[in-house]
Amino acid sequence: MEENTIEESYTGSASLSPIPLSIGSPVIRPEDKNKIKANAVEAMHHYANQEIGMLKKQADLIMSQVREIEARLKISEHIYESNLKFTPVVNQVYHLYEKDSYYNLSLIGPEEWGRSRTVGKYLASVKLLGDHSWDVIKKAENTSI
Repeated sequence: MEENTIEESYTGSASLSPIPLSIGSPVIRPEDKNKIKANAVEAMHHYANQEIGMLKKQADLIMSQVREIEARLKISEHIYESNLKFTPVVNQVYHLYEKDSYYNLSLIGPEEWGRSRTVGKYLASVKLLGDHSWDVIKKAENTSI
């Protein structure tokens, strides 16, 4: 039985031939499918890792914001547990002190007391925000708040 060659079986246009049909035709080499797959997998991993890195940065930012809100809630709870003798005003700076396990909020800063400081240990300077939580403006050294 005589073998049929591709040259004999291809009947389409010479410009679309999958094989060279004459000596002057350009060389057509089969594609290395393993190389194509390896390049595709490498590109896929590269772009996936870029996206994962970006999402991790976003997650870190979100967690940082969560910690800031939790800290605001903690200080706000301490302030609202304190003995408030006045109505705080939004955007006003106040000063938080601790004495005998009680918290006191004052308009008077730690440098303004002079020798008559009786409100206790200075913890932080805080500002009332519009949502009625408190933002720490300045924190005393060695304080857990």
